[in-house]
Amino acid sequence: MFPRRFASRPDITTPSDTRPYDGGRESLITPSSIRDPFTRHGSVHGMPDRPRSGGPEDGPDYAWLYGKGGSAPQPEDPQATRPVPRQQRTSAPRPDETRVMRTQPRPGEERRAGARPTPPPIAPPVQPPAKAKRRRRFRARYVFLLLLAWLVYLVVVPFVAWQRVDKVAWEPDGDRPPDQPGTTYLLVGSDSRDDLTKEQRKEYHTGGDVGSRTDTIMLLHTGSGPNLLMSIPRDSLVQIPGYDGERKINAAYAYGKAPLLVQTIEQNTGIRVDDYIEIGMGGVAGIVDAVGGIEVCPKTNMDDKLAGLHIKKGCQEVDGRTALAYARSRHTSGIGDIDRVRRQREVVSAVGHNVVSPWTVINPVRYWRLNNAIPDFFTFGDGMGPVRGALWATAMTRVSGDEGLTCVVPLQDLAVHWDPERSKQMFDKIINDDTASIGKDLCSDTGGIGG
Repeated sequence: MFPRRFASRPDITTPSDTRPYDGGRESLITPSSIRDPFTRHGSVHGMPDRPRSGGPEDGPDYAWLYGKGGSAPQPEDPQATRPVPRQQRTSAPRPDETRVMRTQPRPGEERRAGARPTPPPIAPPVQPPAKAKRRRRFRARYVFLLLLAWLVYLVVVPFVAWQRVDKVAWEPDGDRPPDQPGTTYLLVGSDSRDDLTKEQRKEYHTGGDVGSRTDTIMLLHTGSGPNLLMSIPRDSLVQIPGYDGERKINAAYAYGKAPLLVQTIEQNTGIRVDDYIEIGMGGVAGIVDAVGGIEVCPKTNMDDKLAGLHIKKGCQEVDGRTALAYARSRHTSGIGDIDRVRRQREVVSAVGHNVVSPWTVINPVRYWRLNNAIPDFFTFGDGMGPVRGALWATAMTRVSGDEGLTCVVPLQDLAVHWDPERSKQMFDKIINDDTASIGKDLCSDTGGIGG
């Protein structure tokens, strides 16, 4: 019943006068019972031995231990076990009392009182997976190659198209004006029908072949000031070298083609021509269609059966056929050819505006058509290469608004005589590359006459 260490003590006795266990009490131990718990009941040696037969009737009654059965409650015994009230801790612990030991810091963890705790280490940045890096590099490489191929396309297409450009001799013999600052291009529109089929002549209302004369004459000057696009009316009366009297300036082209026309302009203006560009009737319609059409803004309703033109007043989009008729019409205005050259400059400016449109560069089909339309419709003077051709095309896009001036050579009358004083002032400013000082008194849509 008791551990072996208690069996050797003669002062331990068996309990025979205890009460059933009350689980709700804090303790049933008294100080006296702690010191001598079994002295009241005799020695352990006096306990009877348990019967070896194992019968419950021969053994001691253990009901007192499990709280079952038993006799009626006995009178309270002064020596009975009672709950012990919780004692307050004394200032000095007893030697045999169990105490809680403080935790000791590990070596190296001591720190001064009040010192700021060491912040936790910063986690290293999470590196993306190797596959994601390779995918990102592949995409960047793909975009770079695509942009490189696009740049090559933008450069190669004009050079390839330029190989099909027709060239023409245009520089006159004999004395010419000396070199001048800036660059002056001569743009000529021929009224020849040689480049048109019978169907196109009918569609464009050009009629039969009437010879080879210039329908449009323009000087484009670029330099330190604003670009200047100046029209010379084809009926202007001037001196043609080798011919007596005053003649219409477009007759010079019929007499001696481009060289005589250049010589006539240089001798009557003093302006040196640096490059020559020619376009036929079909070229106007073709280049307008190549840029996707243009916007024109007629000031009145225009109905010209001879030119095949029927449009309303106001700004509107037109195709190549209508643009050509708009530039050729000369029977819808009281000032005839003077108003026509104004519309010709309007068409040229609108084409230049569409050429520099971002859509022209972004759209590969439109870019291809525009560049391949140039050799089909334009003829360039000898000595003009693709770089100078690109400079001319760029200059043509800057002849309107704040970036350029468009006007007619100053005129004296509707008979298309040049004003001797104002025209000379205009020519001198071009010769000296001083277009920035050209005012409205010299540069106007009508040459200073008409309305």
